This record gives sequence, C-alpha cells and structure tokens, in this order.
Amino acid sequence: MSTASVTARPGAVLADLLPSSRVRDAALVLGGAALTGVAAQIAVPVPGSPVPVTGQTFAALLVGTTLGARRGFAALALYAVAGLAGVPWFAQGGSGVSVSFGYVVGMLLAAAAVGALARRGADRSPLRMAGTMLVGEAVIYAVGVPYLAFAAHMSATAAIAAGLTPFLIGDALKAALAMGVLPTAWKLTNKS
Repeated sequence: MSTASVTARPGAVLADLLPSSRVRDAALVLGGAALTGVAAQIAVPVPGSPVPVTGQTFAALLVGTTLGARRGFAALALYAVAGLAGVPWFAQGGSGVSVSFGYVVGMLLAAAAVGALARRGADRSPLRMAGTMLVGEAVIYAVGVPYLAFAAHMSATAAIAAGLTPFLIGDALKAALAMGVLPTAWKLTNKS
C-alpha cells in the first residue's frame, strides 16, 4: 500500500503509514512505552510540589496521537504495568505507586482520548492539534490532581497549587511543540 493511499484514508494516524501487521503493532506499543519511560527521566523538581516537571506527559500525548487510541492506550498500559512491577522508568527513576501515580493513570486515559481525536484528523492542523493537547492535559490533571490530594493528604486547593498551577506554562510549551511537529509530519508524508 502506498503512503499516498494511507494518508488519504479517513481515520488514519501517523502509525498507519507503516505496513500493517501484528509485529508492527507490538513494536509500536513497546516503543511507545519505552519512549514514555525515557521521557520521564527528563525531570525537574518543582519547589513545594512532590510532582516534577517531566517529558513524560508530552511523550504520552505524542504516543497517543501518533499511534491512535487503541495502540496508545496499550502503550501507556504497558508503561504503567511495567512501572508498577518495578521497572524504574516513572519520573526520576521511580517505580511502584507514589503520590504522582494518578498522573500515570491520567496519561493512559489521555493517550486514548488524543488517539481518538487524531483518528478524526485533530493532528493535521496546528490549531486542532493545540485543542487535542489541551484535552489530553485536562484528562491527565482530572485524574492526577485528585489522586495527589488523596495520596498526599492535601486539600483540593493545595493539590491544585502543587500539582497543576506550576505546570501550566510547561504544558503550553509542550502544546506549541506538538502544534508544529505533528501537522508538519503529515505535510511531509503527503508530499512523498
């Protein structure tokens, strides 16, 4: 199947440009989990917060968008299960359940959400990609912040101050990066 016929097909995501097989899907899921684990090691502590700024959320949203909902969810599920089993690839080499584990669960759900949006063409233009990233980030925070409040015995206000507010500027930068990367990738593949 040629690249042109794949990109023209409604409902395609970037991963669909590769020849279809179960081996491809398994490799994409494994690669998505590994990318998220590597990106989680890019971590900067945030004063007053038990949650660091990481590349993990950007990777999770990128994985979901490029792989689609099913494979994106599977990649983040593999990432979460392996981390729970002791693979030290959560933020800052962590594993197991911590006060920030809710963000990992949120990333799993967000990968599926942005993957579903990408199948509807949300990764094809900068403006739609910005909206897609905002939806993904909202899903992550909708799970992560309440979990942080519960696990760290914080009030809702304290959890928002420690687990949401310090990350908004970084999230805006991640959204801007995605706004350029994914639509550009589609433009490049459509020219080949």
